[in-house]
Amino acid sequence: MEHTSVGLSDEQAIDMYKTMLLARRIDERMWLLNRSGKIPFVVSCQGQEAAQVGASFALNRSVDYVLPYYRDVGVVLAFGMTARDLMLQGFAKAEDPNSGGRQMPGHFGQKKNRIVTGSSPVTTQVPHAVGIALAAKMEKKELVSFVTLGEGSSNQGDFHEGANFASVHKLPVIFMVENNQYAISVPLSKQVACEKISDRAIGYGMPGITVDGNDPLAVYDAVNKARERAIKGEGPTLIETVSYRLTPHSSDDDDLSYRKKEEVDEAKAKDGVYGFANYLRELNLLTETVEQQIEEELKVLIDEATDYAENAPYAEPASIYKHVYAE
Repeated sequence: MEHTSVGLSDEQAIDMYKTMLLARRIDERMWLLNRSGKIPFVVSCQGQEAAQVGASFALNRSVDYVLPYYRDVGVVLAFGMTARDLMLQGFAKAEDPNSGGRQMPGHFGQKKNRIVTGSSPVTTQVPHAVGIALAAKMEKKELVSFVTLGEGSSNQGDFHEGANFASVHKLPVIFMVENNQYAISVPLSKQVACEKISDRAIGYGMPGITVDGNDPLAVYDAVNKARERAIKGEGPTLIETVSYRLTPHSSDDDDLSYRKKEEVDEAKAKDGVYGFANYLRELNLLTETVEQQIEEELKVLIDEATDYAENAPYAEPASIYKHVYAE
């Protein structure tokens, strides 16, 4: 599949790559900061950037609502969050737009960019996304809500209730399951008995599609078609993107206790970020000069974001009582 065949210009394809690479480079910096004792926790997007960014580019990022799950660095960057915003979250500083430094990293939320805040119990974002889609239908607004979750989350009651309700009422919501093969330490084979997560769609009466999560263009195409259906009033779509989690579950996890290094190395050979870079190189869109410029630009951006966040103030202790019950 070529980017022009799905309606993307050369500039958009390069922009897609830059966003994927920015997510990767921010994540890599977060791990260095964690291992040097500067930030307490990292939950990683590595291996899933292609699906996250490909999907986001297919949405209308000026009207659609997004309800990301905790790995969605690529999604929130595409929707307008900045490297500085993410670093402020990592360092848990007062200016963190997600929660003012009150929540663990990965609890994304930013009202101005219609990024709806998430919660630590997984899958609670699904019924919220369905509620937003219901409101859009009732108010006759031409927008969709886009919600992501891991394949482990697709076993939760929230997913089934949300998917069923959305289908019954033909709501403009897109469910995207980012299947990265592991629910923390539980492999896919021990999570579900069906062949594909998308097989579940038929039970709700909605289309289900499985795409290569390492191919941002395939994901873009699937989400673009799902959005068209939703806007026409044809209801929800379930999209499963299949990739691999390249890092441990979090900075507190030892993944070699449940999977072999050889398995991870094999998955790294199919890495979507580098696969898309190779595609762009073959088309001579990503020349050596352009690639160098992008890497330098991102390094400056991330250095500035890191320095700013590290030196920013923490929240005032008295502010702990705000936004709990009443001022």
